[in-house]
Amino acid sequence: MSVAHAADDIYQGIVPALLPFLVLERHYSYAAVSGLTLAATVLSSVAQPAFGWLTDRRPRRWIIPAGLTVAGVGVAAAGSSSSYWLTWLAVALSGLGVAAFHPEAARAARQAAGDSTRAMSVFALGGNVGYALGPLLATPVLLTFGVRGTPLLILPALIMAAVLAVWLGRVLDGRPGRRRVSRLPVGVDDWPAFARLTAVVIVRSVLFFGLSTFLALHFVRNLDASTAQAGAVLTVFLVAGAAGTLLGGWLADRVGRLFCIRLGFALAVPAVAGLALVTSRPLAIALVVLAGIAVYLPFSVFVVLGQDFLPNRIGTASGVTVGLAVSVGGLATPALGALADATSLRTVLAVLVALPVLALALSTLLHDPRQRAAAGTGSPVSTETTRTSP
Repeated sequence: MSVAHAADDIYQGIVPALLPFLVLERHYSYAAVSGLTLAATVLSSVAQPAFGWLTDRRPRRWIIPAGLTVAGVGVAAAGSSSSYWLTWLAVALSGLGVAAFHPEAARAARQAAGDSTRAMSVFALGGNVGYALGPLLATPVLLTFGVRGTPLLILPALIMAAVLAVWLGRVLDGRPGRRRVSRLPVGVDDWPAFARLTAVVIVRSVLFFGLSTFLALHFVRNLDASTAQAGAVLTVFLVAGAAGTLLGGWLADRVGRLFCIRLGFALAVPAVAGLALVTSRPLAIALVVLAGIAVYLPFSVFVVLGQDFLPNRIGTASGVTVGLAVSVGGLATPALGALADATSLRTVLAVLVALPVLALALSTLLHDPRQRAAAGTGSPVSTETTRTSP
């Protein structure tokens, strides 16, 4: 499921790599390519809870390879027409395919992972890797064939969809006569707790988008870095985030999920504050590493905890924590940009310091349903059930 997640999120990474080629070859305006970004990201994220609700009503495992295939078809079609609106629809179709994949894929990953947050962090890491691989895969193809080479980019989706269609059910459910016990959580849905978790996820998302948007600019404007060096800084941030994703899953299983969430935000405070204050580039890069680890440390924990809060709505929980809440955080970026225009990038970074403080405060309102079940209070959440998905 981690490899499938990587294959799916390749198509999220391809779209940003495709945009400069569309500007050069088709002379799209910046507003036009922003519309394509909107179609690929926000529309996809908003649609994820809808797909989660659909699969909660009746699990539909076939949506996993189907969504992956649609994501590939959309990107393949994006370069095949010179019409902007047909290109927009193709990109939107790819985004919907990505949206369809995630909730049911997260359910399958949870069935394989059981109570292991570390295992779920491997699934989450697959998405990070896929997003990073998207431009690496697309750029050589686009340089060689132009935007009309996009049909070649469907190959990862087709290959992985075929693997899923043949093997996924057998791996998760076992062979006929030797059925595996499903390890999905069961219990009573706790919507107030899930709402509090969603608030924490949104604050973390605003922090992530703010850093990923303004870090490179901060290094260019305030630390005398070249554009190439600034781009490398952003890569360092994302690579550190990938390490933080795995570290967070490992820590959560050993010292507790809530501790892992709070540790991430506690580390983010000095990291972001330091970035706003320091003038030494090497020290700033070290703080970028710390910020990347800190921001990503709770990510896989959010997914597992959300599923435990809504054990009867795993698709919805996954769609919100992975999709909707993340996109809502991204909507705050234009406001941060306006603040940067009116003041400075250091001011924006100073404002961002308040976000991990707020998230840390909100995290004190969370509880771990597994700990309550172990103490004999609240609604138990168990992972032992013979429920299987068709």
